[in-house]
Amino acid sequence: MPRGDGRINHDLDPGEKGPRDACGVFGVWAPGEEVAKLTFFGLYALQHRGQESAGIAVSDGAKILVFKDMGLVSQVFDETSLGSLTGHMAVGHTRYSTTGAPTWENAQPTFRATGHGSIALAHNGNLVNTAELARLVAELPTGRGSRQRVATTNDTDLVTVLLAGQVDENGEPLTVEEAAPRVLPLVRGAFSFVFMDENTLYAARDPQGFRPLVLGRSERGWVVASETAALDIVGASVVREVEPGELIAIDQDGLRSTRFAEAKPRGCVFEYVYLARPDTDIAGRNVYLSRVEMGRRLAAEAPVDADLVISTPESGTPAAIGYAEASGIPYGSGLVKNSYVGRTFIQPSQTIRQLGIRLKLNPLKEVIRGKRLVVVDDSIVRGNTQRALVRMLREAGAAEVHVRISSPPIKWPCFFGIDFANRAELIANGLSVAEIGASLGADSLSYISLDGMVAATTIARPNLCRACFDGEYPVELPDPELLGKDILEQPAGDGPPAGPGLPLLTGPGAADALRRP
Repeated sequence: MPRGDGRINHDLDPGEKGPRDACGVFGVWAPGEEVAKLTFFGLYALQHRGQESAGIAVSDGAKILVFKDMGLVSQVFDETSLGSLTGHMAVGHTRYSTTGAPTWENAQPTFRATGHGSIALAHNGNLVNTAELARLVAELPTGRGSRQRVATTNDTDLVTVLLAGQVDENGEPLTVEEAAPRVLPLVRGAFSFVFMDENTLYAARDPQGFRPLVLGRSERGWVVASETAALDIVGASVVREVEPGELIAIDQDGLRSTRFAEAKPRGCVFEYVYLARPDTDIAGRNVYLSRVEMGRRLAAEAPVDADLVISTPESGTPAAIGYAEASGIPYGSGLVKNSYVGRTFIQPSQTIRQLGIRLKLNPLKEVIRGKRLVVVDDSIVRGNTQRALVRMLREAGAAEVHVRISSPPIKWPCFFGIDFANRAELIANGLSVAEIGASLGADSLSYISLDGMVAATTIARPNLCRACFDGEYPVELPDPELLGKDILEQPAGDGPPAGPGLPLLTGPGAADALRRP
């Protein structure tokens, strides 16, 4: 489904797929509040982190109800569906698929029966030992409940099944709170989990803290979310981040915190460049301020004589403002954006598709005619969008077009929750900066340095994951054939265990529950 959050620009060409955020997660424990509606608005604030599907699970202390579907948060939920989700606690999710296809079965929160009730789980991130987890699921005891083949093919459901299926030395089922310290150390990769059983809300973050996860306090309870902006939207105050390697449990007895792993912080630097909302704070640093500072440093590293600085709306805007401030070149609006492209399920005809980015952007000819332009963008993936943009600006009368990028060249794939193009499709893989600039048709092209980008975040370099820029992965990766979005979708007998053929736990009488729309 095309991006349509009005913020990201890599889908300006409807045929162009840019980097996709992992997911957005939200959880609330607040007796007496309309927790489903709070979660709806929290997910609305996190819509930029996933637009393939959305879901909410609610518990009233006796049972968990899950409502999920394909589409945007506003398309999935209405007053009727939210009104049916009553309880004191909720977990919500917006999804972009990183492991498993974008299907209804793979929408989250995932749901499983346990020996004590049930569990619903939402996941932001991507795991790197999915094949290993699939084997652990296959080894679970088979005596409890019914065993059914289900169509889920994502890493999240494997974790949910492992949490639901743990037993003690006597074969008695463990509670979710007892199972979590046993299962979480087995999970490798990026995960910010928000999950619950009937009575308790949980939040857990991987030891590297790849993806953000924050804890907030509301008037009547607690909130956890992917970004601080989601806490702002629902009127919750930020308490602190969920620490890397920490498990939090919240119920009527209050908040409990335990550690399941030693913290080895390696937060994703791309959150500061592109993924997170500009009004979010991560690790004590505001994202907007980081992006403005990237623009200032970019101006110092790559100056150019020009008349006007413009951005590719809207992800390039803060860096463009910083570039203008530092260079003394005026900042202006050279492009008019249609925020609603991408919000439709109607696919453009070939004639319309050939118009490319004009569906999303149109130049202000009177502003840019005859001007030497600096065009600031946050990143280049394949280069198709920037190539079309340069051509469009020239056709509108720009005298010169100088492209400036507020992140270094992306040369490596991400295995921790960003669905980049594969390495062969990354324009910076194999081409020099000058060659890329020539390919785009720009008068000049410059990227910020890796050191400049990192310094703009104010986070110590060893505490950031920079793998997509420098190829240094902070977690050991398995063999390449055990990585990939479709690892659980291979036919049985071809490599790692296949998802649809893998028997997973469901509760009694729920044989087809996970197949029902």
